[in-house]
Amino acid sequence: MRLKDIEHHLGKFRVGIAGAGGLGSNCAAVLARAGIGCLVIADFDIIDETNLLRQYYFPEQTGMSKTEALRDNLLRIRPGLDVITRNIRLDRENSAGIFKGCNVIVEALDDSEMKRMFAETIHLSLPDIPLILGSGMAGWGGNTRLRSRRIDETLYICGDESSEVSEDRPPLAPRVGIVACMQANMVVELLMKLK
Repeated sequence: MRLKDIEHHLGKFRVGIAGAGGLGSNCAAVLARAGIGCLVIADFDIIDETNLLRQYYFPEQTGMSKTEALRDNLLRIRPGLDVITRNIRLDRENSAGIFKGCNVIVEALDDSEMKRMFAETIHLSLPDIPLILGSGMAGWGGNTRLRSRRIDETLYICGDESSEVSEDRPPLAPRVGIVACMQANMVVELLMKLK
C-alpha cells in the first residue's frame, strides 16, 4: 500500500489519548505524522520546566495547559488534523463519555491508580474499543525488555511492564519516547485492519 493510500485510510479514524505528558504528547505527534484524522486528547495539567525534558512541548509554552499547547504543536505538524481537547481530570464518571466514538484509545497517564481506574472504566464502559496501555518505561537502556503484547481481544500493553518510576529511576526521554512510539505503532496496526 502506498503512503498516500495509508494516510487516506488512517484519516478516517478517531483516536483517543488519555494524558498529554511524556507518553501522550509524543504518541499524539507520531499519530499526527502518520495521518490519523482526529485525535481526542484529555489532560488537566499545565506545562512546567521539568516537562520539557521528555514531553512534546517548548520553553515558551511553560504555564500553558498541556491540551492547548499540544493542539497548537500538532496543528503545526499537520494543519488539517482535527484535534479535540478536554482540559479535565479523568475519572470514572467522565472517561467513557470523553472517548466514546474513538476507534482506539491510548492510555498515557502518570499515576498507577489513575491508570488502573481508567483501564477498568474503559474496559467496562466501552468494551469493544481497543485500549493500549503504557507500563514500564522508567530509567534508560534495556531496549530488549521493551515490548508490545496483547492481553485480550481489546487490551494491549507497551513497555517493560516492570520498571517503576522513582527518584533514582526517573522517566527519561529515550524510553518514554520508545514506548510512546510503540503505542502509536499499535494504533496504526489496529486501524490498518479496519475497513
